Amino acid sequence: MQDFTTPNPSQGSSQSLALTSEAVFFQKVYMWMCGGLALTALVGYWLARSETWASYLSGGGWAWLLPIVIQVGLVLAINYLSNKVTATVIKGLFLLYATSVGMTVSIVLMVYPMDIVFKAFLSAAAVYGAMATYGLVTKRSLEAWGGFLFMGLVGTIIAIVINMILRSPMMDFIISCVTVIVFAGLTAYDHQKLRVIHANGFSSEDYEGKIIIHGALELYLDFINLFLALVRILGNRD
Repeated sequence: MQDFTTPNPSQGSSQSLALTSEAVFFQKVYMWMCGGLALTALVGYWLARSETWASYLSGGGWAWLLPIVIQVGLVLAINYLSNKVTATVIKGLFLLYATSVGMTVSIVLMVYPMDIVFKAFLSAAAVYGAMATYGLVTKRSLEAWGGFLFMGLVGTIIAIVINMILRSPMMDFIISCVTVIVFAGLTAYDHQKLRVIHANGFSSEDYEGKIIIHGALELYLDFINLFLALVRILGNRD
């Protein structure tokens, strides 16, 4: 990963112009990320008030797994199709993904009181903001974090699958705490990674558009997973 203590010649001789270009790049990334979060919130709120959706979920079995299956499928599709389709198609898939996450959020809104949801959102925003700022301003390379965070993510997923069978409240609490740590780290790591990608430049406008959406998706996932983990932690505590 690029050392930000050393100037990158590709950014040009004017540091102010480079910073302006980086600011515009992140502005676009955050515009898509926040748009995705807003869409998720609207869909989640609408479904939480839908009797049809509530009836489907109350059918028992593995009905609640449908949102997860759809979301995993869309993430795989975005990554697989990235080099095969235009940025416009990737944007559409991202919005579709954000819509599907609304199904998961609707379940949260139906299960937990609104004060818990609100506290979790504020807590997630605070953690996310602090780690994002660190990732953007630190001159220390966070590349070494990548391997540990990936292992932590894989371990968390495996633990979640196991706990689907065990249904242990204590294990769920521990998993949620680890999830917060992992995605807090990923928030800083992903922000620095996007700085490096921007510093290296883009081969075309279409490629830049795809990078913006991929960046928005990564930051969106960091925030939404922080939020969902904190909901479980605060909900279990209360």
